[in-house]
Amino acid sequence: MSVKRHQPQCAPGFVALLQGGTPVGLAVSGGGDSIALLHLAAAIGGRISVASVDHGLRASSADECAMVADICAGYGLPHQTLRWTGWDRRGNLQDQARKARYGLLGNWARAQGIADIALGHTADDQAETIIMALVRGAGVDGLAGMAPVTARDGLRFHRPLLDVTRDALRAHLTARGHLWCDDPSNDDPRYERIRIRQAAGALADLGLTPQALGQVAQNMGAAAAALDRQTGDLSRAYLLHQHGDVLITLPLQALSQEQARRLVLAAMGQVNRHLAAPRRDEQLRLMRTLLDGQGTTLGGCLLSFEGPVLRVSREPKAVADLILPTDAIWDGRWRLSGPHAPDLALGALGAGIDLCPDSRDTGLPRRSLQATPAVWRADALISAPLAGFGAGWSAQIVAE
Repeated sequence: MSVKRHQPQCAPGFVALLQGGTPVGLAVSGGGDSIALLHLAAAIGGRISVASVDHGLRASSADECAMVADICAGYGLPHQTLRWTGWDRRGNLQDQARKARYGLLGNWARAQGIADIALGHTADDQAETIIMALVRGAGVDGLAGMAPVTARDGLRFHRPLLDVTRDALRAHLTARGHLWCDDPSNDDPRYERIRIRQAAGALADLGLTPQALGQVAQNMGAAAAALDRQTGDLSRAYLLHQHGDVLITLPLQALSQEQARRLVLAAMGQVNRHLAAPRRDEQLRLMRTLLDGQGTTLGGCLLSFEGPVLRVSREPKAVADLILPTDAIWDGRWRLSGPHAPDLALGALGAGIDLCPDSRDTGLPRRSLQATPAVWRADALISAPLAGFGAGWSAQIVAE
């Protein structure tokens, strides 16, 4: 008597997305997890396009992308190989490859009119992420692991297989005669994630199974969501916007340390739209400094006290070299209106503040004004709207 094997399922929300007619991109590398995602999504149907990133780091990578292209051709799905050529052989390879992968996928998706991209992360990947977070001493956010859906650079990245184990996916592929490729770097113990993966059997014997660790992620995700809602309430009540600066009007000592940390990071994220979350140890040092009443800089932001009020402004040196056309969105948040011309450019006001006699009337500190956008013709300052210099130009905060 044969036993019917349970077929892995994509998350219901992702199934609904496919069935709703929304164009969806799949990131498929040729490995078992993403190949299984490809077959499962194709069986559901929908407006699917597929991309494979060839990092060019192994001789077989081009063949793996070609294999994915062949599978897509069999399903009648469009496929494109995205090649990464930007590694200079320095720095953390895995981190740089991950950033490049997201960048290439993002550019591809936007060109195709796609806002939703699915990734093949599994329950095992989630478990490994949680263990890595434990090793780092992470807080609630780190222990929440990978979210089922993440917003990044204007796109939504979906992980519809987070509840499915790697073994279940491979068993599904084997039962149907589907092939996949194994990346030899997945056995390289130089990488922390691989060492954790190789210890998975011993951890499971202790009860630290992918399912148990996935439950931890869900519990912490729920806690993080509740804290985020509370931070939103605090932001609406106690964050005051002043010409690009954000003022925290409630003394930090009136909040719990976690509330204060989240409120400060929320303010920093509004000032630096491209803020990458600082490391946990950096955040803890930041909060110790601020709770002692001292100003500091972090993440391209300048934090300073005006009595009990904490002012968060852009750090001048973070934008000192940012030069863009006058019709571009400057620093991810500023749009200038005025008589645009090809020989004009946007740059930080910087030392040009000495040419702005009315800057003191603006109510903004000198260092805040130095990080605001100004219109330049070569080295000549034409206008600094936020510093009250030069007629005909205005600056507004906009969504990027």
